[in-house]
Amino acid sequence: MAEYQAQNKAKLISDTRRRFEAEYVTEKSDKYDPRDVERLQQDDNWVESYLLWRHNVVDETLKMLDESFQWRKEMSVNDLTEASIPRWLLEIGGIYLHGYDKEGNKLFWIRVKYHIKDHKTILDKKKLIAFWLERYAKRENGKPVTVMFDLSETGINSIDMDFVRFIINCFKVYYPKYLSKMVIFDMPWIMNAAFKIVKSWLGPEAVSLLKFTSKSDIQDYVSVEYLPPHMGGTDPFKYSYPPLVDDDFQTPLCENGPIASEDEASSKEDIESDGKETLETISNEEQTALLKKINTTEPTSKAEENEKVDSKMKAFKKPLSVFKGPLLHISPAEELYFGSAESGEKKALIVLTNVTKNIVAFKVRTTAPEKYRVKPSNSSCDPGASIDIVVSPHGGLTVSAQDRFLIMAAEMEQSSGTGPAELTQFWKEVPRNKVMEHRLRCHIVESSKPTTLTLKDHAFNMSDKTSEDLYLQFANSSCESDCRPP
Repeated sequence: MAEYQAQNKAKLISDTRRRFEAEYVTEKSDKYDPRDVERLQQDDNWVESYLLWRHNVVDETLKMLDESFQWRKEMSVNDLTEASIPRWLLEIGGIYLHGYDKEGNKLFWIRVKYHIKDHKTILDKKKLIAFWLERYAKRENGKPVTVMFDLSETGINSIDMDFVRFIINCFKVYYPKYLSKMVIFDMPWIMNAAFKIVKSWLGPEAVSLLKFTSKSDIQDYVSVEYLPPHMGGTDPFKYSYPPLVDDDFQTPLCENGPIASEDEASSKEDIESDGKETLETISNEEQTALLKKINTTEPTSKAEENEKVDSKMKAFKKPLSVFKGPLLHISPAEELYFGSAESGEKKALIVLTNVTKNIVAFKVRTTAPEKYRVKPSNSSCDPGASIDIVVSPHGGLTVSAQDRFLIMAAEMEQSSGTGPAELTQFWKEVPRNKVMEHRLRCHIVESSKPTTLTLKDHAFNMSDKTSEDLYLQFANSSCESDCRPP
């Protein structure tokens, strides 16, 4: 069944690409941005997002692509930058991304009281919406947002139905799959009629995504830490510009500092315990068969074996995944896995591999710096080398799906030093367009026993495998074949 679904999805994607090229691009090539046409041929996820929104009906998907692509060219979406938006519009703080809802979706704030209906500025405001959504889409690639329509202190002059309809169309046509929900806060009764119209624009399937809230129930969707005081929250965030409000990533605790001895001891115990539990899931017969097939050429001491196991077994994970960036390959690709609070929080591992011919500087930031220790959080990686970054919850604080990590990386010149002072100076001077960025979400695993372990593919060398290496490689490869997504 899974194989059939995969084949059917691949066929739908292929048919969509072929027919769009033949039926639309040949006749309307001047109406599309060539970069969008090229991306459609290369990005399966992008094609699939349109298909799913149109229930896999190719004819309807093609119409949606046509409308979306024409809009993207008219708005010059691929070329929108901070400089494309009037400075006053960025300074006022009416539209921005900040914080997360209880499901871990980014909050897209629209502070309606700062919007005054004006036909002279409506295009710039639409560009600002497109700028934020495109910026987010390129970074998160499919992760939905929750739109926060804050109607507090709003008067009738602030309601612009043309602008509201544009926002609705962004999620219905231009950015399918990106709307988690639309939270309407503190709507005045005078606007009831207006939002009946909004419901009709959304359509019957999307109406359920509208959540009308007040101060008494908005915490059903967003926790107090990401709500401003006027909504009953405790978020101290105050919008200001410049710089551009981003994902609020900050330097974590213990930047390159030592982890306390008791933490190291507990870390080792956790890792060894996880290793024993996983090794026990492999039958004795499988262990014997593996050892018969491969003879180790050199004897290895128990201490060395433990050290190798320690270096490989780090965190809860689903089958191994790798994000292949231009400077670094990053594992895991999307989510860090931690144990549940009941089982005791586990450390997570991020593996960075330098795929360039130069030294790559990197640093790690997080949206919850008070919660995590990251070691190392600011260092460098030699050409072809790999570095393990250990992420550990701090002080008994609970891991949340709302938490995010940002990995920043940039190539250094061969003559550059890699000490703390040199790295600090390097990050001050490196141009923003030379910095690779990748984001990771947090995921909490309910079971205290991992199904697989984070393993470093490059760490296995046939000439010096220990028995633990063999068991771990077998466990990983078996799970990958059994659990590979369709």
